[in-house]
Amino acid sequence: MARFDLPEVDAFTRPYWDAAGEGRLLLRRCRAEGCGAAHHYPREFCPYCWSEDVVWEPATGRATLYTWSVVHRNDLPPFGDRVPYVAAVVDLAEGPRMMTEITDCPEAGLRIGMPLVVHFRRVGGEEGDGIAVPVFRPA
Repeated sequence: MARFDLPEVDAFTRPYWDAAGEGRLLLRRCRAEGCGAAHHYPREFCPYCWSEDVVWEPATGRATLYTWSVVHRNDLPPFGDRVPYVAAVVDLAEGPRMMTEITDCPEAGLRIGMPLVVHFRRVGGEEGDGIAVPVFRPA
């Protein structure tokens, strides 16, 4: 059965997923003069100025909660086994917004603007050797 929670790792995204496997979150940053914007999700160009002069850089792993939704039903495997879960958008300390999941926090404890920190959940593979996916929990 198809897995909808596994990314397609290719030559471009491999540094991102390798870093995640080591417990580090990477962003892309534009090096074009006058821009310098960080962005996420990783792209080969800057979504602000279209420059292709972008590099990987480590993120702090800190974020604040922008918005969330509690998912009570999802028929796509393996999400159905995890409901309810909190799908969220967070503001990374470096500026970009990121879609993610909030873990280790009851729904009643969620607050807009609450400080969060990244951690990584292993998905796929056997005995935790799959892809490490960045998720967030209260700081």
